[in-house]
Amino acid sequence: MNVQWPSVAIVGVGMIGGSVGKAILARRLAKRVIGIGRSATSLAAAKKAGAVTETALDVTAVADADLVVVAAGVAGIPELLDAIDAAVRPGTLVTDTGSTKASIVAAWERRRRGRRGRFVGSHPIAGSHRRGPAAADAELFAGRVTVVTPVAATPSHDADEVGGLWSALGSTVFMMTPREHDRILAATSHAPHLVAAAVAAATPTAALAFTAGGWRDTTRIAAGDPDLWADILLDNAAETARALNRFAGLVERMLSAIEAGDRRRLITILTRAKDTRDAVGS
Repeated sequence: MNVQWPSVAIVGVGMIGGSVGKAILARRLAKRVIGIGRSATSLAAAKKAGAVTETALDVTAVADADLVVVAAGVAGIPELLDAIDAAVRPGTLVTDTGSTKASIVAAWERRRRGRRGRFVGSHPIAGSHRRGPAAADAELFAGRVTVVTPVAATPSHDADEVGGLWSALGSTVFMMTPREHDRILAATSHAPHLVAAAVAAATPTAALAFTAGGWRDTTRIAAGDPDLWADILLDNAAETARALNRFAGLVERMLSAIEAGDRRRLITILTRAKDTRDAVGS
């Protein structure tokens, strides 16, 4: 689907929001990109980085936009969507970049009848432990996956238009329900973050001088913002707990094999892990 908007507003111009802005401008999908946030300093940094063409401290600036992208922490997105919907022109397309989807979409849908905007949830599965607009990258979404999460009441054209945005930014787009998204991301992102955090937290301070590539690759995501991640994990608590329980069961099997000196069983588990990792590629 060919997409282009005269004006785009990005609410929350950090690393993800800034990358959206830079990607839109680099691909000439909009002439104006309005960065909206609470910090004049951060907004100035976003403009300096080339992520936006203008800035505003008040969410009512979305009234000038044809498309609104909400790139804030998941805990604040439902309230932001309400404020945005009260300010946009009727029919304005709205999406978000939140790492969880079920609660965000449900909050919107509860008031669908009275909404002015057209909201479809989305989640670009791309990012970094780095923060702020200085870390924004116009190619962040190229070659990555973005999930778009329409529900039964979502007009297909709205979902296609949001999918068209992410496709235009270089992503491969998948459509699925919000709950399916949360179940899958619990296994591929949310539980793995906890595992990485556990590895980092369990490493004795005295051993840190002896870490190398393996430890650093395994724990890289543990450097993510704890406040943002606590909100993500608690918002998707049930699915994350199920995924973490599967991991805990496998750890118990590994521990049992090591304690029993069972080399064959250990190789079986390690081979399964290698095959799964190899299937993903580099």
